[in-house]
Formats: sequence, structure tokens, C-alpha cells
Amino acid sequence: MTEPTAVCSVCGVHRDSAGPVDAMAWVRETEDGRTRWLCPRCARDHLRDIEGKLPAGYW
Repeated sequence: MTEPTAVCSVCGVHRDSAGPVDAMAWVRETEDGRTRWLCPRCARDHLRDIEGKLPAGYW
């Protein structure tokens, strides 16, 4: 069984389109029981929001 392809919840880019090194830099977070993925670019752009534990609705 294969793992479903991760898609960035902010910009919609697919993890499969990233190179092998960038694919390892994706961020996985769980909020209210839901799993969300962030690509490296969106994770960098929202680093303060993530570290401050702001709900995704505030970004």
C-alpha cells in the first residue's frame, strides 16, 4: 500500500513534483484531527504562525 500524495494546503503544489531533497523538507501538522501538509516555501513564509500555534484560519 502506498502513501497518498501530499499536497500543500496553502498553495496546492504536489510533493511528487519536488526533488528528493525538497520532498524531505515538507512540514506535516495536525490540527483538530486533520493532517495538513506545507511545502518548504509556504512553511518558510508561515514559520511564525506555525511556531506561535496560530490556527490556519489566521494565516
